[in-house]
Amino acid sequence: MKRNAIVDTEGHLLSIEVIAANTQDRDCAADLIKKTSEKYPRLRKLFADGGYAGPKLASALVGQPVEIEIVKRTDKDGGFKIIRRRWVIERTFSWLRRNRRLMAHYEAVAMVAVHFVKLAMISLMLKRLTTPRP
Repeated sequence: MKRNAIVDTEGHLLSIEVIAANTQDRDCAADLIKKTSEKYPRLRKLFADGGYAGPKLASALVGQPVEIEIVKRTDKDGGFKIIRRRWVIERTFSWLRRNRRLMAHYEAVAMVAVHFVKLAMISLMLKRLTTPRP
């Protein structure tokens, strides 16, 4: 199982979907984007990596008010480079992996896995809201 998620610019979870590992990310992205845009009607622009580029996803999203901007890597310079928009989702997944239950995919049912991710994000946000800032 693998996770597809949509987060805001701060890395807070907006929507998540757990899919089988043998499914391409872009194959389930259209449904995830449609559900998210219904829940958040002010959502207008999404940033995605090159795996979401292509005519299949573009044709599935015709008529949706959401624009997808593909953030591409530049491997020309070599070495590790932080790509601003792309790093946000990776950081969110890193926060979620701090939860022992989410380190490995223990759940047999995708819905249970989705709920554990949501609980982990709720826990993270509660810690941030209740921790005094210096």
